[in-house]
Amino acid sequence: MIRGIYTAASGMLAETTRADTIANNLANGNTAGYKKDIAISKDFASLLIQRINDGPEAPVIGSLGVGTLIDEIATIHDTSSMRSTGNPLDFAIEGRGYFAIQTAAGIRYTKNGTFTRNARGELVNSEGQQVLGTAGPIQLPNGMVSVNQDGVISVDGQDVGTLRVVEFANERELVKEGANLFRAPNNGQAATTSKVEQGYLEQSNVNVVSEMVNMISGYRAYEANAKTVQAHDELLSKAVNDVGKV
Repeated sequence: MIRGIYTAASGMLAETTRADTIANNLANGNTAGYKKDIAISKDFASLLIQRINDGPEAPVIGSLGVGTLIDEIATIHDTSSMRSTGNPLDFAIEGRGYFAIQTAAGIRYTKNGTFTRNARGELVNSEGQQVLGTAGPIQLPNGMVSVNQDGVISVDGQDVGTLRVVEFANERELVKEGANLFRAPNNGQAATTSKVEQGYLEQSNVNVVSEMVNMISGYRAYEANAKTVQAHDELLSKAVNDVGKV
């Protein structure tokens, strides 16, 4: 009975983590460039059950599961649709490329192209961090900004820099760090297939309806495990208080 409580409790813990992951996805359903997460579970090593007191070769009954746990929180890097904003400093990447951002902790990467010009004339993201070009931080003098699909930035017809857009052969190596930024063990490679679109933002790849369905399914699984814990607790109570008196 104790083992049954532990098994059901592990399911409750797993579903709690899954619910937190889904809630975070829903909270970022309108965040530009956000990539959803999924909680991947696995079971503990199963036990082989055999009959006892049944001769020298005990017949095998089968395997018994002893619970589950969250193996990893994986990020889905599927691209999403683009939304027109009309803002000349909003950029979206068509393809698998990422913008490079200079942070205090080093270079990070993002799909969120919501950029502005700060007081020093630098192109920065919504956190005030510098957007990197192929030659370093990008300086934007006053004037009409235009960007072509290769990421070349010009102001009033004069080239002022090129956006640094990189691609990764294995996107699973990217690690989320918050503020819609990713950390990578290497600096990636210069994008060859990605195109920059000015005046657009890539939308979140979260499907709100699908996430709500997953939330409901997870709640039902959590509820079933909770009832299992309750049933085992009642059986244990009877074993201690009733059977123990015999």
